[in-house]
Amino acid sequence: MMQSRRMLVLRAVVEDYIRSQEPVGSASLARGHELGVSSATIRNDMSALEDEGYLIQPHTSAGRIPTEKGYRYFVDRLAKVVPLSHAQRNAIDAFLAGSVSLQDTLQRAARLLAGITGQIAVVASPALSKSVLRHIEIVPVAANVLLAVIITDTGRVAQHTLRVDPPASDELTRLMTVVNDRCAGLPLRSAADAVRALGMGPFAGLHALAECLAGVLDDMVDDDRAGEMYMAGASSLAHRRSDDLAPMLDALEEQVVIMRLMSALSEESGADGVGVAIGSETHTPGLLHASVVTGGYGGFTHGLAHPERGLSPDVGDGEATASQRRAGDGTEREPVAFVGSIGPTHMDYAATIAAVRAVARYLTDLLTNENPDDAGVYA
Repeated sequence: MMQSRRMLVLRAVVEDYIRSQEPVGSASLARGHELGVSSATIRNDMSALEDEGYLIQPHTSAGRIPTEKGYRYFVDRLAKVVPLSHAQRNAIDAFLAGSVSLQDTLQRAARLLAGITGQIAVVASPALSKSVLRHIEIVPVAANVLLAVIITDTGRVAQHTLRVDPPASDELTRLMTVVNDRCAGLPLRSAADAVRALGMGPFAGLHALAECLAGVLDDMVDDDRAGEMYMAGASSLAHRRSDDLAPMLDALEEQVVIMRLMSALSEESGADGVGVAIGSETHTPGLLHASVVTGGYGGFTHGLAHPERGLSPDVGDGEATASQRRAGDGTEREPVAFVGSIGPTHMDYAATIAAVRAVARYLTDLLTNENPDDAGVYA
């Protein structure tokens, strides 16, 4: 019973410190929370929590503040993440619904999340290394020049020039029919291997073309620009007076480090979850006094983007990719990108988690052709 009450005291300290950012004393806890014990008993519990590493006392006469261990206990036992308010849901709908492209959507999502949380928001574009092939089209454009149009499940459209002798029209049509039948729904690297195998087997006469196309798919996966990242909120956070903010803002300059951290955190949390790294858990010196909240988006195999919003071209109303045929029930796969928030360790974790989850689900539904205006996605 004592241990259970002690943890209730810890929870109360974290909640009050997040709200006030002032050291919390036993008297204020006794007044503000129904803990059922005296101020003296609360003081003893706080002393024990300090000995156990959950709290620290910055000054001898001051109250206590949570440590990284205290925040971790609090986050792991959050009883409830309150859904966004009706006004906040409407803000997401209004702010993102007018997007004209995937890039525009991601930029807006970053600005929106920063506005909701008052913290730094980071949104990554879908990584081609995690994308699934939707459709390939090859069109002759000149002598010895073909244009390959490659469409992924996340709405990414890439055009690449293939400099090979063009085959006869019927041979090219037959090759593309087989390629799309066998490769649609495969990760780009696997699709490249499949195309290469076709050029060494049933389409040996088109070996040069198949090898060239496979090389393009491989290059798309290896393209460093596939991991573009959109950030918002840094300027407003910089205006706050805190010694802990300067290292955080410096760390944000290392975008590769932030990308790696948030991507790994989103993958660990799963397609529909939200991961939290606190202080030293980020393994980033500049974020020792910061917390990172990240969620993956786009982690469904049946996804198509909204053609009407400019995220992918129409390839035929009745057309379905191999992944849709195999996983029409919405089977989850690894998220294709992440959305996250970076702020001080005393951030409002429940509100931040709710905001990150809501924006991530909106982006997932946008890419998977669901209805992002369904209020259920914000729960």
